Amino acid sequence: MIEGVPQEEHRWLLAKVDILASLSPEEIECLALHSASVHLGAGEAFALDEDQRALLLLAMGRVRVHEPNTAGPGLTISMVEDLTIVTQTGFAARPSRAVVVEALEPSVLQVLRGEEFENLVRRNPEVGVKTIRLLGERLAMCEGRLSDMVHKEVPARLATVVLGLSEHQGVVTGEAYRIIPTRYTHNQLASMVASNREAVTRALGKLRKAGAVEVRGRHIYVTDADALERLAEAER
Repeated sequence: MIEGVPQEEHRWLLAKVDILASLSPEEIECLALHSASVHLGAGEAFALDEDQRALLLLAMGRVRVHEPNTAGPGLTISMVEDLTIVTQTGFAARPSRAVVVEALEPSVLQVLRGEEFENLVRRNPEVGVKTIRLLGERLAMCEGRLSDMVHKEVPARLATVVLGLSEHQGVVTGEAYRIIPTRYTHNQLASMVASNREAVTRALGKLRKAGAVEVRGRHIYVTDADALERLAEAER
């Protein structure tokens, strides 16, 4: 675990979480007192109790939410880098599935119990509205990924993921390329496109052959965004 964040900085970080940005300092103070902090170093993981009704927020860092799978790379549900909701458990009528949150860099998570979140929404309806909008966007993204799994081969799905990572994380280099700063393993990429390591390795080779990307030191460089977009749009 990484060292704890000072209390004053912790409250400041909570106030930066998107769904909480409109809260008063008094509400932020109350939230800090009635929630638990989880501090993760890069590569460390945290699993929410499936029976617990809770909302997990990212207060600092970048994380990957995935389903555990001992037989393969599993399925990456989302990559979260903004200060926002990571995941939730226990709110739906059906049992929650097991999910693991892996820190891609030193990160701070905030666990808010379901009862406390519901009370917060009653006092501050805008928090509820922002949460609904955010979860609606997440649902649309999941539906898009499901459609891609049906209509696109692995190279197209990988191209779509790389484009998304480039848009959200990409840093422009001196060569006018976009580099994705996080080093993703082939297993991690496979979990993002619902495939396996071997298929992703072949797909990445296809993207490189098309001149769309380069891989240097496990960093992915987008060398031709237009070519990458054409590959992402290709259907079966």
